[in-house]
Amino acid sequence: MATLDQAQANYIISTLKGLEYGSVVITVHDGTITQIDKTEKTRFAQKKYTPKEKK
Repeated sequence: MATLDQAQANYIISTLKGLEYGSVVITVHDGTITQIDKTEKTRFAQKKYTPKEKK
């Protein structure tokens, strides 16, 4: 089982709180957390396409 100290737990929680779309990847080697990666997605509202009428 991976060891988790308080600093790592706090970092993971703060990363998740600030994330609206994306992912958090926790890398473990020999039962110890060695890396935490955050990938954030930014979404923009899309305009609906309305084709012009032919005359």
